[in-house]
Amino acid sequence: MKQTLNRLFNHQHLTRSESKDILTRMAAGEYNDSQIAAFISVYLMRSISIEEFLGFTDALLDLRTNVDSLQAYNTIDIVGTGGDNKNTFNISTLSCFTVAAAGYKVAKHGNYGATSVSGASNVMEQHGVKFTADVSKLERSIEKTNIAYLHAPMFNSALKAVAPVRKALGVRTFFNMLGPNVNPIRPKRSMLGVFNLKMARMYFYIYQQMKDVDYSIVHGLDGYDEISLTGDFKVISRMGEGIYTPEGLGFEKCEEKDLDGGETPEAASSIFDNVINNKATKAQKNAVIANSAFAIQTIEPQLTIEECIAKAAEAIDSGKLKKTFVKFLELNC
Repeated sequence: MKQTLNRLFNHQHLTRSESKDILTRMAAGEYNDSQIAAFISVYLMRSISIEEFLGFTDALLDLRTNVDSLQAYNTIDIVGTGGDNKNTFNISTLSCFTVAAAGYKVAKHGNYGATSVSGASNVMEQHGVKFTADVSKLERSIEKTNIAYLHAPMFNSALKAVAPVRKALGVRTFFNMLGPNVNPIRPKRSMLGVFNLKMARMYFYIYQQMKDVDYSIVHGLDGYDEISLTGDFKVISRMGEGIYTPEGLGFEKCEEKDLDGGETPEAASSIFDNVINNKATKAQKNAVIANSAFAIQTIEPQLTIEECIAKAAEAIDSGKLKKTFVKFLELNC
């Protein structure tokens, strides 16, 4: 590690194989927390290269718990890289449940919040969800509710090994970038939120190499790693790319404070429940509908975005979202 750090401090880059090897050894416990923190900090000062990104991804996918049987459900994951420092409520997680309520299969890969008050796993724990890697339980959840929740550290030893350091640092790290790409199921559908356009381009390049994956990459041009409706946002998919405005989709533009996730996991959980019960503010509800709609269009690109918005809104307004979540809790608590 000392030799590697000296190279990185001298502005050198790692090859794909070197990157894979160092993350594999990290997972094996060969480095202490100080060494891991120093290694992670390098990527706070410079961008991760494509080769490094692919090497780290290779390691995480090799180390993952095998749940390949779940690929048969042809799920989608809706996930943001995090690290936008906006502390929004759990928009991606709520969108996953909304898409499931609309009738589509979802495999949500999530973790505790490293840079926000409440990550997906925090809000799941607030509701009593018991994380599991038992494939039969995950299959049952997908079959009965259209959604399974995969707590990231339970499926990858490397993510578990670095979790304390990430939490202690409390800032965006390259693991935020890797998380969406290492869902252990390796779903063939993905809606990914990124916090800057440079990362959007990186993921676009990577997805271009994956011919069998349907994807949408979304970025709020004011810095959000999701569709916030606080301003214009970009969407990149196999259908091309475009910039959308909230008003152009029939939504009211909102402000940053309207999407705040609160200062405690309990506060974030309360907002989550309001959306589930269709008692949220218009801004909160619309953000979930917008993200859900573009996820639905990722699955069914022949639908117009207006049709997808209608499907997402109906899932909430009809009570299907609440029914889906209640059933999910029955099976997973």
